[in-house]
Amino acid sequence: MEEVLFKYMSRWTTLTVEEQQAVIEDLVIKEYPKGTVLLRQGDVPTHCYFILQGCVRQFAVHEDGREVTSQFYTEEQAIAVFNLHRSDQASAYTFTCLEDTVLVVGELAIEEEMYNKHTQLANMTRRMIEANFGQMQEAFAAFMASTPEERFRAILHERPSLIERVPQHQLASYLGITPESLSRIKKRVQHGT
Repeated sequence: MEEVLFKYMSRWTTLTVEEQQAVIEDLVIKEYPKGTVLLRQGDVPTHCYFILQGCVRQFAVHEDGREVTSQFYTEEQAIAVFNLHRSDQASAYTFTCLEDTVLVVGELAIEEEMYNKHTQLANMTRRMIEANFGQMQEAFAAFMASTPEERFRAILHERPSLIERVPQHQLASYLGITPESLSRIKKRVQHGT
């Protein structure tokens, strides 16, 4: 897993190999089995994560009991709940491992300590967050302006592994449609109509 971290870090920082190794030695890497809940809706987050291997689902349960999937995180994606601006810092989402998952686990309570110890880490993290935020803004705008079929085609083009990795009812929820509608869309796309 270290090679994945080196590759990823090299894209975001000018740290030397030795400095990257020092950062990696301070990171906590944990394996979680499929079904593990990383954070429950209503709990205050104490950790952030970076996926080395696996898939994590973000969803919320609405008052009527409906589960709505809002994101799937896969390799080389960060998971963090940014809610310090709110007086109630409870998470609006649950995060669950859909596969056996390997994560870098960051403890929010010692984040400042890590940044002080590895001064370039704060700059690297900021650049990563800015890039991810920009991508999320673009993806959200495209998602809102598209039809369910266009959303499905976008997933096929941009994240094709999700089709096989996540349960179809969760994928349908993410697309904002019923599982039956997803089946019809998949058939149309497969037949080129």
